[in-house]
Amino acid sequence: MQDPLKGAATNRRQFLSLAGLGALSAAGVGGLAGCSDNKANGPGTTSQSDLSKIVPNYIPNNAVKPDMPAVVGANGAVSDPVFLRYPDSPVKTVAAIPGKGGSYTTMTPLWGAIPPSTGNSYYDAVNKALGVTLKIQPSDGTNYGNALPALFAADKLPDWIQIPGWNTSTLNFGQGVSKFTDLTPYLSGDKIKDYPNLANIPTGAWQAGVWNGKLYGLPVYPGGVIIAGTYFYRRDIFEKLNISPDSIKTPDDLAALGAQLTSASAGQWAFDDLFGDDANYVSQLFHFPQKWGIDSAGKIFHKYESQEILEALNWFQKIVKAGHVHPDAIAGNNQNGKQRFWSGKVCITADGTGAWNGDDAKSGTAANPSYRRAAFKLMSSKGTPTVEIGPGAGMFGYLNAKLKDDQVKELLKVADYLAAPYGSAEWLVVNFGTEGDTYTMKDGNPALTEKGAKEVATTFQFLVTPSNQTTVQQGFPDVAKDYGAWQADMVKYAVKPAFYAMNITEPSQYSSIGKAVTDMIQDVKFGRKSVADYQEAVKSWKSQGGDALRAFYEDIRNKYGTGQ
Repeated sequence: MQDPLKGAATNRRQFLSLAGLGALSAAGVGGLAGCSDNKANGPGTTSQSDLSKIVPNYIPNNAVKPDMPAVVGANGAVSDPVFLRYPDSPVKTVAAIPGKGGSYTTMTPLWGAIPPSTGNSYYDAVNKALGVTLKIQPSDGTNYGNALPALFAADKLPDWIQIPGWNTSTLNFGQGVSKFTDLTPYLSGDKIKDYPNLANIPTGAWQAGVWNGKLYGLPVYPGGVIIAGTYFYRRDIFEKLNISPDSIKTPDDLAALGAQLTSASAGQWAFDDLFGDDANYVSQLFHFPQKWGIDSAGKIFHKYESQEILEALNWFQKIVKAGHVHPDAIAGNNQNGKQRFWSGKVCITADGTGAWNGDDAKSGTAANPSYRRAAFKLMSSKGTPTVEIGPGAGMFGYLNAKLKDDQVKELLKVADYLAAPYGSAEWLVVNFGTEGDTYTMKDGNPALTEKGAKEVATTFQFLVTPSNQTTVQQGFPDVAKDYGAWQADMVKYAVKPAFYAMNITEPSQYSSIGKAVTDMIQDVKFGRKSVADYQEAVKSWKSQGGDALRAFYEDIRNKYGTGQ
């Protein structure tokens, strides 16, 4: 995985895709940890009324005007504002240097080459602007989670550390979070007004940073709407064949494109894998939950038990048996999936929204100059489309509990600078350093110099980050426009899933019982086994702990609600 900020003003959805988080499954952000044995912590033990008193109020910062403003959708979902070029005269959102000369250690993950720590003019420029010395110590992102338990056990945590939500389950974080500073007295409610850029982060992005009734986390790469992914098509191919994408409204409409778009002799197939490893993509088509749901009678059920997942399995089996899915997808050769789409070997695919960016357009047009990615409007097997949203942030920065009060306040002022919005003078410094040294302006947008490409990496951004935005990357303004327009329509159909943003870790004895079902899904969706085989696997899952897990969630609901 490449550094998500190297060479472009990269947005959060690209990072999520690069980090392999596009699905935001229950094993990742949607399954944030915070309890051991049979106890839940964080929002799981915090009622919604109490939670509203803990999280910061949302106070939008209107100092920077986007080319396409954000659109407020349903259930708190907000689309990203779109910028087609960086403002010519970036505004300052911080009146004075925030720090008072303090020196602090940090630790953050980094997926990519680690830059030099000494003689790094980018680090020096940001620290000078901050008025403190943040000792940047990026660690290999792939092995980041393996390094954290030893730090916790030895109590050798840095002053400021970033912990991804998907790593908290190995840290017994419901107890381990006590090693960090309770930020509630500093940031809850209107107290956030002392930090205007932090106040510009939507309230929903703070929620999963609450543990045991207290706010601990500073959001990293927060956004107004996070979804599992969507269905993409080759717009250039559709236009050539006079196919209207807006006419594709149901799974059956989608399947009907199979015959029109498949020509095995020409090396072209209509579809790649449309299902996802754990049925995460197809759930939005057939209206079953990403994980747990609540039926019309009020009963908690798992997606594995739903009638709709059976319908989805039958639907995709028919598509596979018709010969309309690329053979490499059926064989599980997923590493070449993007190349299949770029080259036109497949015309329709499912992916995280982070796949839709300038880097994708650059790779696609290199394979075919007419290449253009687009996404279908949300489809539905019945009634109005819906799409489940995930928590507004899945990674958080934490301040060490050993810090003194004046140090916490200094670092929160620093965090406010780091959270300056896209389009501001501060954002340029944090993300690119010094103009003429580590970056230059090219076609209205910042671009790293040769020196900057070696020194600039995603480091400060992993401590706290402003709200997401969509920007032009690699010189493709149409990509930003297309994505912004699609997302503005999509947010109208957003719904909160059961146990939304609640920090829950399931009892460890049931951690592996789902694997047999997910493996069975792979075999059934590709026609290697039957739907009846799947139903038998679900019966085993229930007896091995699925029913016990339902009781576990029922207890959480009875005590603390569902987060909806």
